Amino acid sequence: MCATPSARLWVVATPLGNLGDLSPRAREVLASADLVLAEDTRRAGLLFQRLGLPSKGFLSLFEHNEEARVEQVLAALSEGRSVALVSDAGTPLLSDPGYRLVRACRAAGVPVSPVPGPSAPIAALSACGLPPLPFVFLGFLPRKDGDIRRLLETYAALPATLVFFERKTRLAATLALAAKVLGPRDFCVARELTKEFEEFIQGRLDALDALPEEFLGEITVVVGPPETPARLTEEALLDLLREESARGGKPREVARRAASRAPGWSAKEAYEKLSALRED
Repeated sequence: MCATPSARLWVVATPLGNLGDLSPRAREVLASADLVLAEDTRRAGLLFQRLGLPSKGFLSLFEHNEEARVEQVLAALSEGRSVALVSDAGTPLLSDPGYRLVRACRAAGVPVSPVPGPSAPIAALSACGLPPLPFVFLGFLPRKDGDIRRLLETYAALPATLVFFERKTRLAATLALAAKVLGPRDFCVARELTKEFEEFIQGRLDALDALPEEFLGEITVVVGPPETPARLTEEALLDLLREESARGGKPREVARRAASRAPGWSAKEAYEKLSALRED
């Protein structure tokens, strides 16, 4: 596909709740787009109405129809039309549909341009008071407890803050499960971001009894990193022992130096591993 000069897919961030957060550039792009792709065309139409933007041709694009929409959108782009992709709120693709379309446009040589702006994960991180870097965004958690457990276990030892979305009806159960998998950590429930009843509820995974019984509104959860460093793998410890051995010194001195660089390992354990390593 050879794109015409006017053909472009715009990935446009829209307000989380406060209309004042729509950037002037986003307003300009939405006003000039020939076609607007939205999860919910009714909500998109209401947004345009509230923003005072002219009515557009809206086309639904959500999780279950995205793949089928790709060829239709590419056909519109091949005609030189400008297409804007929006989600219900915030930045598209971040736990919202659009990835397949963006990838298809890239493969077809169609320009794709982001129009950055509101994003719930970034907004929550910026104001929750927990370490912002590094962080991992998990999107919406799975529905089944077993799948949630497996997902959290994947990141449990990672020295990073975790950010995810959860439904208010499942939040209490999910936090209880997170406490079992992740251990004692600080967390924050950010709700109704940028809206009138915006609230940041601080808590501890090991003290959930102190939290409200019900959480209302749109929710983003931020969970701080592990409070004790994850234990270094045995293979990594052996590499450190080899490195410190090359520097010289008595075995116990070598073991102490290696242990000081190996979270979760004592000097005694490092000495035992060093002795076994030298015997081999």
